[in-house]
Amino acid sequence: MTIDPLQGPMIPPLPMAGGGATPTQPADGKSFSDFMIDRLNEVNKLQTEADAGVQRLLTGETDNVAEVFATSNKAGIAFDMLMEVRNRLMDAYREIQQMRV
Repeated sequence: MTIDPLQGPMIPPLPMAGGGATPTQPADGKSFSDFMIDRLNEVNKLQTEADAGVQRLLTGETDNVAEVFATSNKAGIAFDMLMEVRNRLMDAYREIQQMRV
């Protein structure tokens, strides 16, 4: 039995998180753009909830400062994470643009 040196090992594609989906097919069936739009909507919702909490605190409807503070911090962290993902995507896009074909 001889082994052809030009033929590499047969390695099956790794499954994605959540099941037997291949890297070309997302596990939940959503495209990348749908996934990102969902995350944008979640961050927007957190920002809206934080703004509403601050408004309730300023108008005297609530006196729970800790809850408003926690909600604002959660929204801030989500926004920071979203911006970091955006920055990484832009860096990857610029790197792809500079590739020579």
